[in-house]
Amino acid sequence: MPPPSDIVKVAIEWPGANAQLMEIDQKKPLSSIIREVSNGVTMFTTCVCVCVCVCARAARQLLDRIQSHGIDARLEALKELAKLSADPTFATEFISMEGIGTLARLVESGTQKSCHRTFFGEMLAFTLTAFLELMDHGIVSWDLISLSFIKQIASYVNQPMVDVSILQRSLAILESMVLNSHSLYHRVAQEITVGQLIGHLQVSNQEIQTYAIALINALFLKAPEDRRQEMASTLAQKHLRSIILNHVIRGNRPIKAEMAHQLYVLQVLTFNLLEERMMTKMDPSDQAQRDIIFELRRIAFDGENDPSGTEKRKAMYTKDYKMLGFTNHVNPAMDFTQTPPGMLALDNMLYLAKLHQDTYIRIVLENSSREDKHECPFGRCAIELTRMLCEILQVGELPNEGCNDYHPMFFTHDRAWEEFFCVCIQLLNKTWKEMRATAEDFNKVMQVVREQITRTLAMKPSSLDQLKGKLRGLSYSEILRLRQSERMSQDDFQSPPIIELRERIQPEILELIKQQRLNRLCEGSCFRKLGNRRRQEKFWFCRLSLNHKVLHYGDLDESPQGEVPFELLTDKIPVSDIKSVVTGKDCPHMKEKSALKQNKEVLEQAFSILYDPDENLNFVAPNKYEYCIWTDGLCALLGREMGSDLTRSDLDTLISMEMKLRLLDLENITIPEAPPPVPKEPSTYNFTYNYG
Repeated sequence: MPPPSDIVKVAIEWPGANAQLMEIDQKKPLSSIIREVSNGVTMFTTCVCVCVCVCARAARQLLDRIQSHGIDARLEALKELAKLSADPTFATEFISMEGIGTLARLVESGTQKSCHRTFFGEMLAFTLTAFLELMDHGIVSWDLISLSFIKQIASYVNQPMVDVSILQRSLAILESMVLNSHSLYHRVAQEITVGQLIGHLQVSNQEIQTYAIALINALFLKAPEDRRQEMASTLAQKHLRSIILNHVIRGNRPIKAEMAHQLYVLQVLTFNLLEERMMTKMDPSDQAQRDIIFELRRIAFDGENDPSGTEKRKAMYTKDYKMLGFTNHVNPAMDFTQTPPGMLALDNMLYLAKLHQDTYIRIVLENSSREDKHECPFGRCAIELTRMLCEILQVGELPNEGCNDYHPMFFTHDRAWEEFFCVCIQLLNKTWKEMRATAEDFNKVMQVVREQITRTLAMKPSSLDQLKGKLRGLSYSEILRLRQSERMSQDDFQSPPIIELRERIQPEILELIKQQRLNRLCEGSCFRKLGNRRRQEKFWFCRLSLNHKVLHYGDLDESPQGEVPFELLTDKIPVSDIKSVVTGKDCPHMKEKSALKQNKEVLEQAFSILYDPDENLNFVAPNKYEYCIWTDGLCALLGREMGSDLTRSDLDTLISMEMKLRLLDLENITIPEAPPPVPKEPSTYNFTYNYG
């Protein structure tokens, strides 16, 4: 009698053992089959135990060698420790043997004359590398670090001449201390100031510059409110800004990704200093604040030396306030009670009136001389423009992890924000005239101005003068031309025959997109480990097997240049075991209370695979494109709908191209709304010819 069709015999070979022929019942769940094959997971448990034992023995041997009296033996042991510390199992064993304390004592003893010459060489560099790797696993708290250790690390940063590798690791350790411990921030801040870090920005080594800016950002980010303004004044100093501009941004080396990210973070933190004014409402009863509005009126209409302006009764100024474009003509202070932009809008207007007085007067008088229906309301426009610029530049939001979107022009001027506003308010006035807009067109004008600004920022102008030139090239007529060109490329006819053709084409296009997503998953992608803010980034790689049945993944020492062979990816998940794919806030690793993980961009690019038994594999995509590729591909594997923005965009693009190809012969021919009527049958079929 033949065996049942669901029973198959498979030869299974374990490392160090002969192959065994085993019967597999395909009706059973995969987890049950694995348990049977591994004989109740005994073999797996044994492997894990062996691994732990090996790591424990290696950790003990290295610890003994590090504490030996032979300098050469200690150096070799530290060199080996620096490599092994990246392994979590080894790190756990080494830390459990008080390894962190041993390394800390070695660093603290670095000033001893007997160790000075050797310790300030390779030995110290490897010690700091191992220390940083071990702490990066998050097994022990940074709060355990002693004050003497902090002082010693800070001394390496403050020394005028120190080895590059030691300086790099010291800066990285201080940054991690600041970011991971509130108490350590205060200790580090007592030892390191922004002024002491400026010298490291003037070196030719971009990695040192990156570490220095990263530490400045960390100190700025974690500073309490009472110290943040003090740090802000330091960052606003022309000396620091010019050093960053000339030695970093305009240096003779291309800006690497990590440096671009740190410059972006510095830019965001600097703009976030505007948040307090942005969220401060104007107090209509505050005479000092109302005097600012009065000053705007005086500069526009009374001139600098007209003494009669102060003698006029304020009730007579209603007409002037209307000409200034305020919504509330009687009490303009009420226009600044909404947040955002709050008092920040008034600050911008006063800066324009005082520092660019001719431009301010020209804009106000030019509009006051127009017909009522075409005048551009300066006050209302300035308030709405300030709100728009805050949205575009994300004032008040935390920096996005992995974002490199810094703008060089904001490092070229001490009052870059105010100057940017002044350029944009002139653009708004120019666009208003080009559109021949009226009060009813206010929102339309603001939409066009937003598009002009965002398109220009995407070009990354290197200076404010270059910004002005690019904005001049994006006139209202040019925006209309660009919109029309883009609309034509996405044109979609609405006649019933075209709609029917689109519905017939769509399944084919969706299948094509699905295959592309699965092919990309087979190529695999590299992901950065979440929460690692150090320059020596850690990565892991994941790819789908060619038969679409298994996901292979594993850790990497560095970002790969191409595909990673399956042999290097030691872990795997059968696709049949995947229960679901969750995204955003539903991901297990996004539910943890962490400022980094609550970051908006990280949250939007996070997804997790939930698989049996109650396990999960967590991802944070490097960008929005990879997020869409992977979530689409995983949904396709599970037989679910691909619903990402990328799929919708690809679907529209490919359908539009396919339809244009199929309708190419019908160009300039009107397609009827309904198909032509079917003619009546002929009375006879004598016109046919029988070839039989």
